[in-house]
Amino acid sequence: MSLFDIKDKMDALVKELNQHSYNYYVLAMPTIADYEFDKKLEELSKLEKEHPEFADPDSPTLKVGGDITKTFTTVKHRWPMLSLGNTYNEQDLRDFDERVRKTIGESFEYVCELKFDGLSISLTYEDTRLVRAVTRGDGTKGDDVTTNVKTINNIPHKLKNEEVPPLFEIRGEIFMHRAAFERLNKEREELGEIQYANPRNFAAGTVKMQDSKEVARRPLDCFLYSLNTDKNYFKTHWESLQTLKSWGFNVSSNSKLAGNIDEVLLFIKHWETERFKLSYDIDGIVIKVNSYAQQQELGFTAKSPRWAISFKFKAEEVETILEKVTYQVGRTGAVTPVANLKPVQLAGTTVKRATLHNANEIERLDLHEGDSVFVEKGGEIIPKIINVNLDKRKAGALKIIYPTVCPECQSELIRKEGEVAFYCPNDEACPPQIVGKIQHFIGRKAMNIDGLGDETIETFYQKGLVKHISDLYTLHEKAEELKTLERFGERSIENMLKGIAV
Repeated sequence: MSLFDIKDKMDALVKELNQHSYNYYVLAMPTIADYEFDKKLEELSKLEKEHPEFADPDSPTLKVGGDITKTFTTVKHRWPMLSLGNTYNEQDLRDFDERVRKTIGESFEYVCELKFDGLSISLTYEDTRLVRAVTRGDGTKGDDVTTNVKTINNIPHKLKNEEVPPLFEIRGEIFMHRAAFERLNKEREELGEIQYANPRNFAAGTVKMQDSKEVARRPLDCFLYSLNTDKNYFKTHWESLQTLKSWGFNVSSNSKLAGNIDEVLLFIKHWETERFKLSYDIDGIVIKVNSYAQQQELGFTAKSPRWAISFKFKAEEVETILEKVTYQVGRTGAVTPVANLKPVQLAGTTVKRATLHNANEIERLDLHEGDSVFVEKGGEIIPKIINVNLDKRKAGALKIIYPTVCPECQSELIRKEGEVAFYCPNDEACPPQIVGKIQHFIGRKAMNIDGLGDETIETFYQKGLVKHISDLYTLHEKAEELKTLERFGERSIENMLKGIAV
């Protein structure tokens, strides 16, 4: 092949493989077998080594992770990541509009954008290259997660357009599509592993993982929606969004330019129902004054800009059947009730469980077996029961009674003075408490032991390999037994034992 043919071949492979990655990780709809994908990736890698001058900065061979990050460096934001004021009702929006008009007059526009339900991220580019990715943190400083963010397929490492500012920051939201989330949870369920609660928490947890190779396997996506520079390159926010697309950034196509507050309200009304047709979660609409000069005139409060506000959608509510109440024991011994429901569609996902918080909540709701209940999914990690349809209660239905003994070890429960939770006092022999304490011990906020995770501790406990925190330090004596366990390779065992020994 000529050099031109080789470059064309490499460009075509990059485009094809990136699309296949998107189909697999984001849409959860693979259109190629894993083996075929791996062979194409191998072919591209070989060509890149032979012809590095033609290597594409967006090549999928660069997005496989590999570095282990034991701690994340705290970085101060060049421009503070302020939060937005928010509302749930139309009148607050009209009041906001009135304040804006009093300050800047009648001639202005709004930009309406979807409020993505994910993890806020700030990306810094210098001389067309991505040099830093930082989480929102407390708004003034956050964690440097550059290595992990570089594994996300649609975040460019190097911009092809050379006509960009020498230094700029672009902000966005890292999230996961529902189909990919459900596929991952199904895999975990089949393996007997704990399922994740929602896509938002999963995305946030993945970005903060220590192993970027594992992050690369996780199906994350990112929308970008805001540009910060030292000098004004654009007159309006809308103009900057269109330009960001031309620079190669993934900008949502569902934004709209609105001439007045009534057009804003029509946009909100449209997405109140249409949001459930999206492949990802949104929890509201963000409204911004379009002109940068007018934004500057409006200014900021201590916490938020005066030129922007978010309208949050009220939580959707559905009715379903309470099938039973089960009880989970945490590492502190607190016993938490969970409502197991007849599966029902709620806010675009299938809901099978809801939180009941504590014994007082069961009493407040006056729950009975087989009750028809109203379930809401708001900002909770899992949905919650908000009410009971008493008209549908069956005659003779038995009242749900909070247990008096631990569901795991049968110890008599106690209630500490001034607290609503019941506790199992058997902290030395109650299995979930033992496992929970060991999991907490190995965690980042404690010993931060590399190579060990919650699921691994659960497996070791079930196999009788650890019964106490001190047993972790005798695992090296059981190395041969560890190698016989499913999903534990020799390399991973060596790394884990080194992590414990450090």
